[in-house]
Amino acid sequence: MKKELKAYETLEPLFNPKSVAVLGASTNPYKIGYIQLKALIDGGFKGDIYPINPKASEIEGLPCYPSITAVPDEVDLAIFCVGAEQIQDNLQVCAKKKVKAAIIFASGFAEIGEEGVMLQQDLATIAKEHGIRIIGPNCVGLVNTTNGMIGTFSPAILAVPLHEEKAVGYVSQSGAFGVLTYMAAAQKGLSFNYFASVGNEMETEFSDVVEYMIHDPKTKVITGYLEGAKDIKKLRRLAKEALNRKKPIALMKTGRSTAGSRAAASHTGSLAGSDLIYDAFFRQSGIVRVDDYEDIITFSKLFLSNRLPQGKNTVLITSSGGRGINEADRCEGLGLNIIPLSEKTKTEIKKHIPSFGSASNPIDLTAAASVTNPELYIAPLRALIADPEVHNIILTEFPLYWEADNPYLQEFIELCKNSDKFVFITTFPLDGMSVPKGKETLEKNGIPVIPGDLNPIKGLAKLVEYSESYRKHQQKTHQQEDTTIKRIDISHIRGTTLSEAQATDILDIYGIPTTKRTVATTAEEAVQFANAIGYPVVLKVDSADIPHKTEADAIRLNVQSANEVMKAFTEIYHNAKTYKADAQINGIAVQEMLPEGTEVIIGATKDPNFGPVVMFGLGGIFVEVFKDISFRVAPLTRADAVEMIEEVKGKALLKGARGKAQSDIEAIIDVLLKVSQLVTENEAVIEELDINPLIVYEDGVKAADAMIVINKDVIEKSVVGR
Repeated sequence: MKKELKAYETLEPLFNPKSVAVLGASTNPYKIGYIQLKALIDGGFKGDIYPINPKASEIEGLPCYPSITAVPDEVDLAIFCVGAEQIQDNLQVCAKKKVKAAIIFASGFAEIGEEGVMLQQDLATIAKEHGIRIIGPNCVGLVNTTNGMIGTFSPAILAVPLHEEKAVGYVSQSGAFGVLTYMAAAQKGLSFNYFASVGNEMETEFSDVVEYMIHDPKTKVITGYLEGAKDIKKLRRLAKEALNRKKPIALMKTGRSTAGSRAAASHTGSLAGSDLIYDAFFRQSGIVRVDDYEDIITFSKLFLSNRLPQGKNTVLITSSGGRGINEADRCEGLGLNIIPLSEKTKTEIKKHIPSFGSASNPIDLTAAASVTNPELYIAPLRALIADPEVHNIILTEFPLYWEADNPYLQEFIELCKNSDKFVFITTFPLDGMSVPKGKETLEKNGIPVIPGDLNPIKGLAKLVEYSESYRKHQQKTHQQEDTTIKRIDISHIRGTTLSEAQATDILDIYGIPTTKRTVATTAEEAVQFANAIGYPVVLKVDSADIPHKTEADAIRLNVQSANEVMKAFTEIYHNAKTYKADAQINGIAVQEMLPEGTEVIIGATKDPNFGPVVMFGLGGIFVEVFKDISFRVAPLTRADAVEMIEEVKGKALLKGARGKAQSDIEAIIDVLLKVSQLVTENEAVIEELDINPLIVYEDGVKAADAMIVINKDVIEKSVVGR
């Protein structure tokens, strides 16, 4: 019985075909069909190449075939160098030939509008029926530099020299930008093993290529350019798998400046810009978000040193005080700690550097190191390597003339190899300045040498970020999950926004602490309930049509007596009807007046791409003015909840600032996890949710107000079914 292939294994004919047919191969050196054929030949493709051209007998010494069906052997991959109008018929012919994979360059499909969408759907149907894996259409192709499979019409791909180490995969949703990144990386000494431009992602999408690279033993780092993921849940699963394999994913995600908030009933919904959620998703998943192709190059080169930083504590060694200060500022700005050195470490360093140098951090060896005493670059290493507080050591200059056999260079390498410190060298980014002669030897021994114009400090900060994600993932202990699935009953709901009483009842189901409360329909009932709850109390309108009670002047706090309850009841009812005459008012809620605590907001919104997303922030001006908030995609782990709290700048208030007692952070974590469970289990039902405020005490929390918005489609189906 034939073994069924896993999804990523079916991409093998794209990346490692045994044979390639070039449809539309041409004798004209300016046509794509010739450029593609020549690229395979010049790239040294190790398999069979079949030019398909009914009018030519041979091209570049290779015999031509009138059609792909005339090829006597099996064809793994067909590369389409023909116009959009010829694609469908040729794909049908490929299906008859049992071709396993195809690359389609042509534009004129989904990117041009409705007609193109229909044409693309027809191609997708053929591909699905016959199991053909396809890159494109509207792409610049796919390259495997390890076997010469240069499946692209871009001459720029062949215009740059490749380097010995090829361990970085690159996948791009932009063809031209992808090619530029490929070229820039090669020029800076980094060669991609795979380059994939996915184009319209008709059949093979971005995450499919990522999955292939995760399982590919040649690929150590996965990089790419992403405009928007088609399958977030799959990408999240793959990110976890990549962490398991210690294989970082570093992506340049565009769209920061255009991310906007959508109109929404809840604070959470209105604050949830898509780019903020992508940021949170990347942090949560251990995906490194980079800002440009330089970051991809630097991060990859640093990771390929085969050593991860143990933390953020960083020491600079320089021969220029000014440069040291400049780089120290850069480090601190990017989250690396320029730590003060211990007296023991400084004393040891002082023994070996000029008296007019500095043993503080940055360590200034002075110009003597760069001119007359290059051995000074070694001297501080022993002391720093012995210091357990030091994680990273950056040398902003290095002796230019130490060659591979220089004893000082060998000593430097041995010190670094026998240490757990992350050491790298950066050179000043000026044209014409020499790089150290020992660069190749240093890099082969795991000590990267990176020019300053690639911003290696930023690369280190990104690598530290990945290292922390990797360690947390390895140590992660999952909380005991509640396996009981709770589905909220919406059969009684008439509108999309629940009243506060309805929303609070749902919180009760999930064990989220709420206030004592009852809804009164008369002033006399309100007094009865207030007497039972105990004064002071809060009165507020309970109406799905008035979610923001303050705007309607339909809430009264700190109500102290029966007379005040009667008066408040009448005022609230009158104000609510004045604010919205057609509002359906269920009554006036009477609830306990909570003592003062720290106010936070916990909410959730259903993002069209990510599904349920949970938000946390401090209440009041922190969320209204400063937008001091954090997001995570549900479902949350306990680690996610902890990180959400740690990310907000106002967290110091929860930890007991200015003599106040520390708030019950464990109780906040518990509510975050329960909200995550609520919105995950009811993803089809809940559009938005706010607990605002959640009052946090030294011991425990209570939800003072809640709002839930139900998916209108679910409501309509429920109404029809009644």
